Amino acid sequence: RRRREAAAEEEVEETPQEKKLRLAKLYLEQLRQHGESRPAPGAGAPAGRPRALSPALTPRGSPAHVLLSLQVQPPDPASIRVLRGHQLPVTCLVISPDDRFIFSASKDGSLIKCKWEVESGKRLCVVPGGKKGTEERHMGHASHILCMAISSDGKYLATGDRNKLIMIWDTATCKRLHIFTGHHDAVSGLSFRKGTHQLYSASHDRCVKVWNVAENAYVETLFGHQDVITGLDSLSRECCVTAGGRDGTVRLWKIPEESQLVFYGHQGSIDCIQLINEEHMVSGADDGSVALWGLTKKKPLALARQAHGMQDAQGLQQPYWISAVAALRNSDLLATGSHSASVKLWKCSEGFRKLEPLWDIPLVGFVNSLKFSAAGDFLVAGLGQEHRLGRWWRVKEAKNSICIIPLKRRTAAPSPEAPDSS
Repeated sequence: RRRREAAAEEEVEETPQEKKLRLAKLYLEQLRQHGESRPAPGAGAPAGRPRALSPALTPRGSPAHVLLSLQVQPPDPASIRVLRGHQLPVTCLVISPDDRFIFSASKDGSLIKCKWEVESGKRLCVVPGGKKGTEERHMGHASHILCMAISSDGKYLATGDRNKLIMIWDTATCKRLHIFTGHHDAVSGLSFRKGTHQLYSASHDRCVKVWNVAENAYVETLFGHQDVITGLDSLSRECCVTAGGRDGTVRLWKIPEESQLVFYGHQGSIDCIQLINEEHMVSGADDGSVALWGLTKKKPLALARQAHGMQDAQGLQQPYWISAVAALRNSDLLATGSHSASVKLWKCSEGFRKLEPLWDIPLVGFVNSLKFSAAGDFLVAGLGQEHRLGRWWRVKEAKNSICIIPLKRRTAAPSPEAPDSS
């Protein structure tokens, strides 16, 4: 049972059960049209699980689960471009859907949000912040920005801060459009539903909120986590996934059904999460583990322990915390970050049942944010001397910066199992 992009769906009044039946019929019709004889992925899944239509939702018409790890060459450290401008640690970043611009934010009270041009590396726009309580008089935030998201049409940018506020921006002009209030603690995760202007937000107040940005409207609040929520992501289906910090859970929130699925697997605080495709996701925790999940299984399909190795912290051996994860959508390529002096690239193999390390990319500092470009030709890392959520350690030699890491394809012709998505 799969779910179509909302943009392609007419607004009809129907119950969640009627909608699921309609989408199931639509999915079977698509299978017939594409001559596919294999059963739908997860055919034995629980009846309430929403699905995504394939290949309609894969980017640029490419097949789902492209094996890009077979095509990417080991990145050359000398080719990494460094963009400097933030005075304090970079906490989050996003790439525009056309891969032309990067938006970034930091802990700096005066240089809050930047817009960069990828090709030239030029800083095109800076939005200054102000002191706490002056948000109505200043354009920018008055406290640390912890998260940001960009709509799939590139029109809106959303940013969330420690002072409970969500700000909505026009990406073209960098002008602030709205301020959303309602969370009771720091806003720690934001994501636009793909193909829509529906925004999901997560907070340290343990709840998820749904907003309609185009109409400047609050929609609803979802409850369930027992600790602060540290990350959130979504794709095309009307649902989102969250990382629940020290409550030890990852959750899938099904919005129309007002229900949630709970996943267990990490031993520490789960600090970051991202969907790989409509069926799988990846998460990282401060116990050093990276988990690969299927949305039909409540335990990880694969778990890499001590993924970035061990560190000596005040005489004790501890794993390096996983502070950022990224997935190249609809492929088998992942990236993880810590403060272990490298970003790691991974391959999801054996049908997403195994995590294989590929290469280390040397980067000094806390990797607080990672994003792949839509085309998969570069990876962007947001670096800082401190973790985005606190000041437990300080890496003095690190530069607060944005690093653009080119990902070159192999020149050899790809095999039939590894079609070129670009």
